[in-house]
Amino acid sequence: MSPHANLIFSTSLITGTVITMTSNHWMMAWTGLEINTLAIIPLISKSHHPRATEAAIKYFLVQAAASTLLLFSGTINAWHTGQWDITQLTQPTASLLLTTAISMKLGLVPFHFWFPEVLQGSTPITALLLSTMMKLPPITIMLMVSHSLNPTLMTTLAILSAALGGWMGLNQTQLRKILAFSSISHLGWITIITIYHPKMALLTFYLYCLMTIPIFLTINTTKTLKLTTMMTSWTKMPTTNATLMLTLLSLAGLPPLTGFLPKWLIIQELTKQEMTVMATTITMLSLLGLFFYLRLAYHSTITLPPNPTNRIKQWHTNKPASIMIAILMPLSTLLLPMSPTILTTL
Repeated sequence: MSPHANLIFSTSLITGTVITMTSNHWMMAWTGLEINTLAIIPLISKSHHPRATEAAIKYFLVQAAASTLLLFSGTINAWHTGQWDITQLTQPTASLLLTTAISMKLGLVPFHFWFPEVLQGSTPITALLLSTMMKLPPITIMLMVSHSLNPTLMTTLAILSAALGGWMGLNQTQLRKILAFSSISHLGWITIITIYHPKMALLTFYLYCLMTIPIFLTINTTKTLKLTTMMTSWTKMPTTNATLMLTLLSLAGLPPLTGFLPKWLIIQELTKQEMTVMATTITMLSLLGLFFYLRLAYHSTITLPPNPTNRIKQWHTNKPASIMIAILMPLSTLLLPMSPTILTTL
């Protein structure tokens, strides 16, 4: 892809995200989402591989259906209330349709089916955009209408997402699919707290992005796409690989790493809301995800690579680690001592 095309698509992605995040009108929010969708599709299919083309088509169909439901929801609400303000979502049918549309946009269970397949057909950088930046506009809309959503429905979607994200990730060997199910599991944590504390949901998403970005960048640098090649990646960049293990454990939510902070705060808030059973359930379900994070960490640093005589050894890569990885990896593991300062912003 030419630099000019890359510039146009990247600018369109940023523009669509900003339009949706700053709009109060349903039509403007829908416009931003459509710009986002049209900008990311060429990036998904740019490798011209059949799997990439299939991923682009799946993504387009699902996002088109979700955008239609979102616009339909705004239209029904405007028909009953006489206004197009996003924050004035009061009609129950419109609220239900919007919940469905946002679930499809984010990849929440039971509308998760497209997300692992699209990530598997994309390059690591495009998969990074799909896991982080493309989820910001739908999450923003969900936070704006959080007071109008059904608590029981949102809690059910959250528990199902945490359960399926952890369960389906157990038998995966492709790193992008593992990270896709990891994203679904984390979206469950974000969704369950959205109604009770929207700022905490946004903080959880930010910290998830902070931990996910260096993982995808490291995978892209070392050209590691599955577990069998991850076992030999330590010979390429030993220091980066050792830090990757800590970042994976942080994404799993182990103390005293950064990833423990959002889970700790969410469990505390759910307990305050007298939802102890739900807090216990989603905490137990996160142990499923902990298993495959530990497996990734085990494969990345602890195991020795298979060494038959006819195997070509993977030596150190000539490509140096980027400054972005060097900055984000310490942040994704060492921010827990900053939790009092972070809590003052909530």
